Amino acid sequence: MSLSQELFILLALIVVSAFFSVAEIALASARKIKLHVMVEEGSTRAAQVLDLQSRPGHFFTVIQIALNAIAILAGIFGEASLTPYYRSLLELAYAGPALETLSFICSFLTITSVFILFADLLPKRLAMIAPEKLALRVVGPMRFCITAFKPVVWFFTALSDWMLALLGQPGHRADDITYDDVSAMVDAGAEAGVVAKQEQHLIENVFELESRLVSSAMTTRDSIIYLTLQESEQELKQKIAQHSHSKYLVCDDVIDRLVSYADSKDLLSRIIDNQPLTLEKAPWLKPVLTIPDSLTLSELITQFRASREDFAIVLNEYALVVGLITLNDVMSTVMGDLVAPFQKQIVKRDDNSWLVDGLTPVEDVMRALDISHFPEDSNYETIAGFIMYSLRKVPKLTDAVTHAGYKFEVVDIENHRVDQLLVTRLTEKEEASLGHA
Repeated sequence: MSLSQELFILLALIVVSAFFSVAEIALASARKIKLHVMVEEGSTRAAQVLDLQSRPGHFFTVIQIALNAIAILAGIFGEASLTPYYRSLLELAYAGPALETLSFICSFLTITSVFILFADLLPKRLAMIAPEKLALRVVGPMRFCITAFKPVVWFFTALSDWMLALLGQPGHRADDITYDDVSAMVDAGAEAGVVAKQEQHLIENVFELESRLVSSAMTTRDSIIYLTLQESEQELKQKIAQHSHSKYLVCDDVIDRLVSYADSKDLLSRIIDNQPLTLEKAPWLKPVLTIPDSLTLSELITQFRASREDFAIVLNEYALVVGLITLNDVMSTVMGDLVAPFQKQIVKRDDNSWLVDGLTPVEDVMRALDISHFPEDSNYETIAGFIMYSLRKVPKLTDAVTHAGYKFEVVDIENHRVDQLLVTRLTEKEEASLGHA
């Protein structure tokens, strides 16, 4: 056999081995999300790739049989083909007893290097760059190979499944997509410039609805404007004129004795028509939706949808009113700083200090100050809650907590509530002397 024929056979083995290397990485790495999108667009090959991925033992068995067989053939044929030529070359400089061994080593290194580079490394790196595109190209031949070697595939697949079962391992990969997976993909897209920073925040805020409680977005009890059955018509008109809202909570003397709520449109129409403005047994009053303060924002949206309301009163475990929340509050939480900038609650004084409203959610503080986490944050929702939880007491003026290189100092208190905090970035020397929260 001539040198050109031998080289052609080696080249054919390299091409076949490269094909199976590409198939191995492409079929295993092709992302199911993209493949499902392709299927919805009418791609039958994408559906075939998904089918193979659901039965990975089948195509892995064929690939491993093929790669090992080709490697053995290449070793046998390469040694027999190249060793005589290396012997002839080496004889020009050396004709000793180790000539045959040196010729074999040179032949072995040549075949191994060529196969590593062209049959393994380059094909696999190409498959990692565009796995979905290449998976669509190789799925047809792979299905043919699986059918052609079906008895062998069945035997080795059953044997490997049995051995995995003995080891207590599942036969298939779990493909559940978690929040961490989506968050990592969004972060990667933002770093690559594919996802805008605002879009990244929006997606993160949507997922936060599952963990954020209604207390993080509600209007607190002391800020609720409510009407009472005992107020006169003149008092009602004066309160409505001073505080314009779309809906007003109606109570029996005190806020914890809920009655209903009044829509501002109904109130305004009665005032315009010069009708008596009395709340006692008024037929146009509507029942108020009440929810527990343990509800998440995601669960609240479900409640709003079921009740066809966009307004709810938040109660604690003692049935006392702790706040009021609307659908607009939830949407503001989702949109974040696109529509309701947290800078309204976090005012930057200079490069190293901020004034922070006590009711600011800790998530907004983390985002504004680039803090990765707050300790045991499941126990509180707001930055005031963080201070109280850290101090283990009701805070007083000048009380302070240090965390993540910042000092959180209470500078204003209203009715035992932390109203304002001064947050200061610490120098390394100050941080070392104060310690960490």
